[in-house]
Amino acid sequence: MQQVAATSEIDFHSETYKDAYSRINAIVIEGEQEAYENYIRLAQMLPNLKDELIRLSKMENRHKKGFEACGRNLQVTPDMQFAREFFSGLHQNFQQAASAGQVVTCLLIQSLIIECFAIAAYNIYIPCADDFARKITEGVVKDEYTHLNFGEVWLKDNFEQSKAELEAANRQNLPIVWQMLNKVEDDARVLGMEKDALVEDFMIQYGETLANIGFSTRDIMRLSAYGLQAA
Repeated sequence: MQQVAATSEIDFHSETYKDAYSRINAIVIEGEQEAYENYIRLAQMLPNLKDELIRLSKMENRHKKGFEACGRNLQVTPDMQFAREFFSGLHQNFQQAASAGQVVTCLLIQSLIIECFAIAAYNIYIPCADDFARKITEGVVKDEYTHLNFGEVWLKDNFEQSKAELEAANRQNLPIVWQMLNKVEDDARVLGMEKDALVEDFMIQYGETLANIGFSTRDIMRLSAYGLQAA
C-alpha cells in the first residue's frame, strides 16, 4: 500500500507529529479499552464461552498497555477525552444492544467492525511507525485476527437466525465508521496514513469477514454501501 511518507521522512519528535499522535495514540488506547470491556460483557451474555471471551479481554488489556508505552516512548500525553468522544457512537450502540440481550449486534460491533477497523489502521500504520511502535503494533495485529475469528466463527455457526439482525446492525453501525475516519483523516495523514488506504483495507477486511460468515457477494456489496454513503 502506497504511503504518503516513508519512515525516514517522518520527524517523530516534531511538535506537529506529536500533536497528531496525541489523538491517534489515544484512539488506539481507548479502542483496546472498549474491546476489553466489550468482551467482558459478551462473556456475561455467552456464559458457555466465558473462558474464551475473558482470554480475549485480557489480550486487549495487554494491547492497551503496549500502546500506552508507545506514547510514553515519544513523550506524548494521549488525548483521552477526544478518544472517548471518537468511540461514543459505537460505545452507545454496543451498550444498548447488550442491555437488550442482542448478542448478534454486540458481536458485529466488537468482533467485526471494531476489529476490522483496528486491523486496517494497524496494517496501514506499521510501515510508517517509529521502531518501538512498529514492534508493538506488529504483535497486536496478530492477536486482532484471533478476535476477528471468534466473531466470525460464532456468527457463521448461527448465520441463518442471525442474518436479519446482522443486516440491521450493519445499517446502524457501519456509517459511524466513516464518520470516525473523517474525524481523524488529518491526524492520520501527519503520521503517514492516507484515508483512502484505511478505507480500502477496512472494506477488504470487512467484506472477507462477511463472506466467511455466509453472506453472498451481492449481499456484501449491498451491506458495504451503507458505509460508503456516509464516506
